[in-house]
Amino acid sequence: MPKLDRRQTLALMAAGTLHACATSPETATAFAPTVSPMFEHGVASGDPQATSVVLWTRVTTDAGDLAGTFQLARDDAFTEMVLEGAAVATADADHTVKLIPTGLTPGTTYYYRFVFDGAMSPVGRTRTLPVGELKKLGIALVSCSNYPFGHFNAYDAIAKDTAIDVVLHTGDYIYEYGAKGWGAETGASIGRVHVPANEIVSLADYRARHAQYKTDAGARAMHAAHPFVACWDDHESANNPWVGGAQNHQPDTEGAWDDRRTAAIRAYYEWMPIREPAPGFTRAEFWRTYAFGDLATLVTLESRHTARGKQVDYAEYYATITSPEARDAFMHDVMDDPDRKMISPKMEAALTKGLMASVANAQPWRLIGNASPIARMRVPDVVALGIDPAKAPKGEAPGDGPNMLWKAKWNLPFYTDTWDGYPAAREAFYALSRDAGAEDLLFLTGDSHSFWANQVADDEGRPMGIELGTAGVSSPGDFVDTGWDAETAEKLDRVFEQALDEVRWTDNFHQGYVRVVLTPEKADAAFVAMDTVLLPDYRTEVIRTETIIRDGKTIKFADA
Repeated sequence: MPKLDRRQTLALMAAGTLHACATSPETATAFAPTVSPMFEHGVASGDPQATSVVLWTRVTTDAGDLAGTFQLARDDAFTEMVLEGAAVATADADHTVKLIPTGLTPGTTYYYRFVFDGAMSPVGRTRTLPVGELKKLGIALVSCSNYPFGHFNAYDAIAKDTAIDVVLHTGDYIYEYGAKGWGAETGASIGRVHVPANEIVSLADYRARHAQYKTDAGARAMHAAHPFVACWDDHESANNPWVGGAQNHQPDTEGAWDDRRTAAIRAYYEWMPIREPAPGFTRAEFWRTYAFGDLATLVTLESRHTARGKQVDYAEYYATITSPEARDAFMHDVMDDPDRKMISPKMEAALTKGLMASVANAQPWRLIGNASPIARMRVPDVVALGIDPAKAPKGEAPGDGPNMLWKAKWNLPFYTDTWDGYPAAREAFYALSRDAGAEDLLFLTGDSHSFWANQVADDEGRPMGIELGTAGVSSPGDFVDTGWDAETAEKLDRVFEQALDEVRWTDNFHQGYVRVVLTPEKADAAFVAMDTVLLPDYRTEVIRTETIIRDGKTIKFADA
């Protein structure tokens, strides 16, 4: 094959691309498969398009810049070589390596590997996006992987799931808490304590945390097996961020929020298989549009760092919400303030463009990669519906977010950090989608640590589509985690289903992922639960399935 010399390859890398070229199988014989600690964090691919895809690895070293090579082939034995060239792991990028081969064939599976200092990486498998007719697409929806709370068994199961073509991670890929923070007791008991021990704030901290998470065996397996697409949520930086700060950021002791956010975002770009921003965009403007042939378009949202208004803190209003009238005034004047945004005008423009193109191309499916739930979840009168108030967790301040009974008394939103806490922004999102001709959205959602099957509508009751929510990879469900006993937590699931119009089904007990298989006629969703995350040996169980079909201008559950 016509090999690229170091200078030529570096020039192509600076331009952000490497072009595919023909090769002969003889060059593959120069590499012998080895197992080496040089690649402790495995390999990954992601952010695919029809003719290109990001290839990633990280070289485990304390040295300066290192030169190596990579190979891309059509087979895992590397006899059908497509491309071979130079790769560089720079100290400035924490010795992570990212390459973007272009000129690839749409809808094609490729295999790739790296060689540094004589050591060969594991082999990764990836796939470019298809064009033209596509009869089936399998997506693994996953979210909320918290290292101390357990092994990432869902990732391992996804790696082995033959129905999956692409992984969609909707955020909380890492958590920022220190070794004594949330999950510390569980982490200590199973030998998964956060590193570094402090809450992560600096660039070095965020890099170390990403490195720890990618040592998980399930994470390495999933990334090697499937291309990966993502949107971030809050914990990649700090709990509940908004454009001016975060709930879990204290400027007096942790410095300026802008500096911390910049560090978090830089580490994310270094450690994830994603492209750098297009000209005219910043790294914070992290959204994507993926077209899967004639079958589906996926738009991933950025709802944390480019527009989001500050979250409402119930504790600030507890003393004033003393009647239904006061509650209504609070909801109208505070919660429903139209100046409190979720996504930016540039994000809205990308969403409009993606939806309009999908409609114009008559694709049957329009998917939204959504970090946090969009369904309406105003807490019903749980006591009247059979929940024993004596079993409520003790010691909760009435205005604190976890206080279920206080929110139930006034029929307030379950969360203020989700779309429910920004109702005007949600309505604007729906209006934008309707104007683009899309009233049939399939939201693929993370964040809540619970499984969800929701049918969503706008303020006037017009259907806008369906939301499928995934449980955490390891993060525990909210009801159990906040202190409700198991029996009552299960009753709360059933109460939400009974009383909330948009909630069809929910489960806060399991960890796992959602398998979504699209065909032109239907979408089949399987909620895949792990029997444990406390051990790396596990079994999976499909605890529920749903089928989604078209219903005029929108979509619905098949048996609704």
